[in-house]
Amino acid sequence: MVFSSLEFIYLFLPPVFIGYLVLRHWGWENGIIWWLTIASLVFYAWWTPVYLPLLLGSVVINYGFHRVLRQVRDKFILIAGIVFNLALIAVFKYADFFIGNANLIAGADIPMLNLVLPLAISFFTFQQISFLIDTYKGDIIKCDFGRYMLFVVFFPQLIAGPIVMQKETIPQFKLPVFRNKLVLNLAVGSTLFAIGLFKKIVLADGIAPYANQVFSLAETTNGVPLEAAWIGALAYTFQLYFDFSGYCDMALGLARLFGIRLPVNFNSPYKATSISDFWRRWHITLSHFLRDYLYIPLGGNRSGPIRRYSNLMITMLLGGLWHGASWTFVFWGGLHGAYLAINHGWDALSKNGYVPNVLPRPVGNLLSRGITLLAVVVAWVFFRAESFTGASNIIHGMTGFSTVYEPKLWEGALTGTMQVWAMMIALAAIVFLLPNAIEFTEKYNPVLGLKKLVAQRRSEGFLPVRWQPTTGWALGVSVLFGLALIQTYRLAEMTEFIYFNF
Repeated sequence: MVFSSLEFIYLFLPPVFIGYLVLRHWGWENGIIWWLTIASLVFYAWWTPVYLPLLLGSVVINYGFHRVLRQVRDKFILIAGIVFNLALIAVFKYADFFIGNANLIAGADIPMLNLVLPLAISFFTFQQISFLIDTYKGDIIKCDFGRYMLFVVFFPQLIAGPIVMQKETIPQFKLPVFRNKLVLNLAVGSTLFAIGLFKKIVLADGIAPYANQVFSLAETTNGVPLEAAWIGALAYTFQLYFDFSGYCDMALGLARLFGIRLPVNFNSPYKATSISDFWRRWHITLSHFLRDYLYIPLGGNRSGPIRRYSNLMITMLLGGLWHGASWTFVFWGGLHGAYLAINHGWDALSKNGYVPNVLPRPVGNLLSRGITLLAVVVAWVFFRAESFTGASNIIHGMTGFSTVYEPKLWEGALTGTMQVWAMMIALAAIVFLLPNAIEFTEKYNPVLGLKKLVAQRRSEGFLPVRWQPTTGWALGVSVLFGLALIQTYRLAEMTEFIYFNF
């Protein structure tokens, strides 16, 4: 059951929301908390019931570590809690990866475990690690088990984020928040959900077949023609953008239906003027987690440029590995680590006057955005490819070095080429000219941390379109929702959000 499925829209969400309204009317705070918790567990169990005990066990054990740390602030207990959480990820997500590489290096024949990856394990373990660290630091005064459990399993953010911190959500789990501005919450929440559904079903899933066709064939051929390679790379670039952006919008909207505001996790990353800026906009909560709990503890930028670049590389390599047990993900992380090192080195040279600024500011910004986006697109090839061979075939095709061209083989990928390019031009116009969903609804405070985004937005050019809770806007959003529902009925098979795999 995904947010974009008919089961979720018709069978799950309505009774959950009605139950919330009844408990809200009664003014039963703990009833709302446990109702949302039980609903979230049902949502999780709908996928893989066998791993529900794993989630519950993780929650109970981590809460036990929290209670002990509150009584005895011992670093050994904190380390034990972190090791427990990392061990869960290591066993269920990376065991076969490590075994396979050990067999390859040592020539051994250790049998694979072949464990099915538990849904959302990377997300709920990271949240609980942050909770234990905050407990050790004394940043948590009091948190009962019900609120802690809802903090971990709240269904809008359970499966693919955002990775929320306790200080962001637990203080919201109280009756005044649940009972505040019901009509406005319903209007904003349903608007964000409808926008996200349209992005996922119509835009992301609409362009996905072109990316899938090219990347699949790249794994089984000796090369990719120039145009096909660019179609595949750009189609995936837009697919991932609207898939993840759509999920983030839907998560924000679902949480807002219950009066909860989640932290911003996506902010027009393809408008970034540098790789550092990209990571301030893409999967923002993961970036913050890696910065606060890995990069800074490693030493950050406190020990000179060489150590800083090393820390950046280690952080991004592990960030790549977090996305999946594959060397292509590690390489993708390493690419971004190298990008960030170059970015910071260039900034240092510029600040010291070694790089003259001869371009007009608008031209410089446009050039910076173009270079950044090109670097991101190249890295996405390794993120998407199933192997280095497939990625290499795409990259060679993009650079024009591929000499292979088999018309019959590429017929499926290149059918209706003009239509594909027209679709991507339309998607680019949405990305670069229209406000994102947060900007679209910013007057009504859709996310936590909104003020930090306002100054950045004012420096960017786009059409000043703003949503209002009016009949006209309600009709417009309803049209988007209706188009997405129609497309959902047409789909032969429901596709998951890409980040569900991580």
